[in-house]
Amino acid sequence: MALRGLWSRQGPIARGTVRTSLVLGLRLVVQAGTLLVVARMLGAERFGVFAALAALAVVTGALATAGTHLVMLAEVSRAPERRWAVLAYALPTTLALGLVLLWVYLVLCRYLLGVPETALQVPLLLGIAELVLQPLILLGASEHHALGRIARSQMLVLLPLVMRLLVAVLIAMVAPVRALEAYACGYLLVTAIALWMVLRLLPAPWPALRSWRLPGRAEMRDASGFAAISITKAAPGELDKILAARLLLPGAVGVYAAATRVVAAITLPVTAMTTSALPRLFRGDGGGRNDEGRLLRWMFLAAIGYSLLLAAGVWFAAPVLGWAFGEQYLGIERMVKWLCLAVPGMSLRLVAGNALMAIGRPWVRVAFECIGLLVLLVAAMGMTRHLGTIGMPLALACSEWGMAIAGGLLLRASRRQEKRSVPHPGD
Repeated sequence: MALRGLWSRQGPIARGTVRTSLVLGLRLVVQAGTLLVVARMLGAERFGVFAALAALAVVTGALATAGTHLVMLAEVSRAPERRWAVLAYALPTTLALGLVLLWVYLVLCRYLLGVPETALQVPLLLGIAELVLQPLILLGASEHHALGRIARSQMLVLLPLVMRLLVAVLIAMVAPVRALEAYACGYLLVTAIALWMVLRLLPAPWPALRSWRLPGRAEMRDASGFAAISITKAAPGELDKILAARLLLPGAVGVYAAATRVVAAITLPVTAMTTSALPRLFRGDGGGRNDEGRLLRWMFLAAIGYSLLLAAGVWFAAPVLGWAFGEQYLGIERMVKWLCLAVPGMSLRLVAGNALMAIGRPWVRVAFECIGLLVLLVAAMGMTRHLGTIGMPLALACSEWGMAIAGGLLLRASRRQEKRSVPHPGD
């Protein structure tokens, strides 16, 4: 009866979570398949290089939309007719910023990751895919998300991932000498095809080129908080791989990168829940502050329950990973077990961060995630020096739990401040 009552009170979100979980479950299968195929195809050392390049591309590309995809989500959730006004400046901003960030990314690859000038073709191909094309896919998916088509929006995000899996399988079967370069070419090609398909599936065409304009000062101010969120949201899941490339031996980097991809994937049910709840939180139509508070409590309880159950499952299934990845990934079982400590923190951080963003506190989210990134940086440098490879998962756990606790406390303080600012009847 209690579960039935919970389902009826949170019906749209619970049902949306189930539908989105099915899509994200498919995403989990696709990501797992791609991870296994690419990891075995490249070997631990080359996979470590690829993982660092891809992580840097994702972090840099998080800024490519300048937060306009989240502005789209917020504005269209409240008023669907606002799509034209937002897209008129979101499209040129995304394209222009993506090209600038592509240059920044290549410079970082050269001087931060030490990629030789003669080997920049792989970062270039990955950079065009992640910094120029993928942000446009994200804009299209955000529009469906805002209209309540959450599972469909996730399918659009999933589309290039499915195609990359097919490319990886094809290259693994052909087994070319330069497998990494071949995969990077395929990576770009299928991302371009996915963008073309997303454009064909839009609810209405995007504004014509003559309608494009630069964003105004107020629009940039609104987007700036979301832009910062995009970076700090992506960075906790990717910065550790960049740090690992600097702090660990090449073979250990590949093992760590593979293990973190496995562990991060098990938070997908929590991602589904927060994704389904976002339009309702943005609209603020929970039926009052008490209902909104109940919704948030339900989300936190579900997150901790999901994460503990799934982390336990991965812990006991860890021996299978050693067999699945092969002999080159010796030690992945031990690495995954240590990373399980970070899973509940990851889940709670996701809930707190999305809730703060939806209630109009984007910079509060940015603040606690920046602190978490600083903790990760300091802890990784210190722990790997004294504990070796195992210091990386411990540093990640410290960072994720620190962000989860800080985010929860800041969300509570923000809601209390909001309640005090609302005048009582009769005042």
